[in-house]
Amino acid sequence: MDITTMNRGQLTLLGSAFCVMLTMHFTIQLLSQHLFYWKNPKEQKAIIIIILMAPIYAIDSFAGLLDFQGSKAFFTFLDSIKECYEALVIAKFLALMYSYLNISISKNIVPDEIKGREIHHSFPMTLFQPHTVHLDHRTLKLLKYWTWQFVVIRPVFSILMITLQLLGIYPSWVSWTFTIILNISGFTGFIFLGGLLPCLWKRVGTTQATCKVHVHQRDRFLLLLAGNSA
Repeated sequence: MDITTMNRGQLTLLGSAFCVMLTMHFTIQLLSQHLFYWKNPKEQKAIIIIILMAPIYAIDSFAGLLDFQGSKAFFTFLDSIKECYEALVIAKFLALMYSYLNISISKNIVPDEIKGREIHHSFPMTLFQPHTVHLDHRTLKLLKYWTWQFVVIRPVFSILMITLQLLGIYPSWVSWTFTIILNISGFTGFIFLGGLLPCLWKRVGTTQATCKVHVHQRDRFLLLLAGNSA
């Protein structure tokens, strides 16, 4: 195979295939490490779900470069799977953080180290939430609800989108409506989750040695994912 004779499209496809294989390599490496040191099943199950997001994004991005008959319906389906999985990852990431910090919504447990810390909301969250709130059971419960609304809305709308397209009743105004609602839902979930993270990183970084290992692996995954998506 002589890359000097390839055109720009072929080179792009080759580079993307290399990124997919690299992503699969690191994913398998991380999975094997967790399966070999299976000591915290509850936390590690969530970590595995998060790690699997990287190959799903890589495969979806690679498939988007391919051109074959009936690709529009297939790509819509593939994107829906990716975005539904993204919603699941957000929920699992929140649950993982709560687990690291020994937070329990059902048992009304909030560690004293983080209780009362300030969370600053930005626009447009300030339209229906105070700019500054204090971390307590009510705030954490609200955060969980705002995160899970995206986890529920995303798959429901994906099913509706695919069904309407198969029935041939998917006009542009419906597409725009779904897009706007999903963007607002996803943005809200990310904003609320992002607002909590600065208050928690200090506590996470000093919780315990195993926690530090997991955070380090998560950082590797996020860097890999960011590089592949770009």
